[in-house]
Amino acid sequence: MATDGMQRLLDIMVQLRHPDTGCAWDLKQDYRSILPHTLEEAYEVADAIESGDRQQLCDELGDLLFQVVFYCQLAREEGAFEFADVAQAMADKLVRRHPHVFADKVAGDSVTALANWEAIKAGERQAKAQFSALDDVPRALPSLQRAAKLQKRAANVGFDWASASQVMDKLDEEVAEVHEAFATEDTQHILEELGDIMFVVVNMCRHLDADPEQVMRAANEKFEVRFRHMEAALHDYGKDLSSMEIDDLEAAWQSTKKRLKQSTT
Repeated sequence: MATDGMQRLLDIMVQLRHPDTGCAWDLKQDYRSILPHTLEEAYEVADAIESGDRQQLCDELGDLLFQVVFYCQLAREEGAFEFADVAQAMADKLVRRHPHVFADKVAGDSVTALANWEAIKAGERQAKAQFSALDDVPRALPSLQRAAKLQKRAANVGFDWASASQVMDKLDEEVAEVHEAFATEDTQHILEELGDIMFVVVNMCRHLDADPEQVMRAANEKFEVRFRHMEAALHDYGKDLSSMEIDDLEAAWQSTKKRLKQSTT
């Protein structure tokens, strides 16, 4: 049973943190020290989902769940809260934010359900005296993800482009501004304009219903595959990348791109 497994995990966590018989490493940890591990585990869950390996996903979800249990044990030791409180608060929040499921509000499609969700969240922020549409967007989010969330919040109150084509026009405008900044040789100005481009690219992803983080991950993967193929091909010819001219490397890169495209058609 899931309940039995969950209780066993909680009991193990108590043992790991026992001041006399626990694990020396676990006893040294605090909220901040395990935070990097939590972020790492979350990304490993993402990798497992993208790989399609369900057993790997099961393992990685377990690692992520352990992070939650660890935080709850630290809080329990302080007398702040424990796992049952977290679970109860989450259950209450889900019921509150889904009145179309647990109450009498109607939401016939996903768009209406999401609008209801956002309206309820806005009411919760007001109850916390958070009156800006941008309140409580976590600063610790990856920058691409945070940009998308900020833009989404602004869009919820009407501050948004009407179409992807308008975003594309804005992107062209920002690219032109980078060219102008580059001509000044002012590095800080150039970087500011590059930031504007990146922000608009995130906006384009959002208008295309795409997660910019996933779009960037796919671009990274594509680059890695192409680079490794190019690297292997040049190695077979006895060539060392570090000793080649950039024009020759570019030619090899274009040849690799063409070969990979042909292999997928």
